[in-house]
Amino acid sequence: MMDEATRILEPEPDDEVADGERAHPKLKRKAYERELRALQVQLCHLQDWVRQTGARIIVVFEGRDAAGKGGTIKALTERVSPRVFRVIALPAPSDRQKTQMFIQRYIEHFPAAGEIVIFDRSWYNRAGVEHVMGFCSDADHRRFLDLCPRIERFIVGGGTQLIKFWLEVGRKEQKRRFLARIDDPLRQWKLSPMDLESYSRWYDYSLARDAMLAATDIDEAPWYIVRSDDKRRARLNCIAHLLHLIPYRTVEREAVTLPKRVKDKAYDDTLSQGRFVPELH
Repeated sequence: MMDEATRILEPEPDDEVADGERAHPKLKRKAYERELRALQVQLCHLQDWVRQTGARIIVVFEGRDAAGKGGTIKALTERVSPRVFRVIALPAPSDRQKTQMFIQRYIEHFPAAGEIVIFDRSWYNRAGVEHVMGFCSDADHRRFLDLCPRIERFIVGGGTQLIKFWLEVGRKEQKRRFLARIDDPLRQWKLSPMDLESYSRWYDYSLARDAMLAATDIDEAPWYIVRSDDKRRARLNCIAHLLHLIPYRTVEREAVTLPKRVKDKAYDDTLSQGRFVPELH
């Protein structure tokens, strides 16, 4: 697969054409980590509020391959409970699921009271990869774009907040990230044959993106576009905007004091026998 990837990612005549992204200096790691920690503290406050109020929230992450969805979701969830912030990344549908209503396998993962469900790709697969790669018919695609806003209004009308993020990466940056995946054994698993197809069909995906945004950017559930050429800035901007969109407040917690250990059954409980892992480090 790597030989094929190298062939497909050969230089193109228009590689030096500017993508139109804003020119920002790369954010330094220390500044990023400082800002991220402050946002993660607020995410913990949000978590307490969601639990207390029984709020139901869906967050959808979409974007091209290598746009930075996974890293953003990791930054968003690494300091909170997976029981409150549930991440859903569904595989390709099974034969049985292919016979169901299209959105059916997503609905079963929707939040109950006190939950935030994060979709790492979602029902919008139909507007993107399924449409571009011919996995659905043109009629199915048109029907999805027509019905999706109605379904989302129904979701929001039922009391679930729906937040949708599109991560926008430029051509040159996407290419750089794909090449990095080819050379890094820790990231090669991220580069699939479908990723290579998405690279070669850049403009097909652009047209699909434009049609999707035009049809499904509704007042009840608008699309929020995040420039993601700088991953660190993208993560901070996305999390900050998520917090801005949810009307949470800090929940007062009772002071916690560790209780004394009960010692009426005290003994030397040092574990000295058993199959210990070799201490190689």
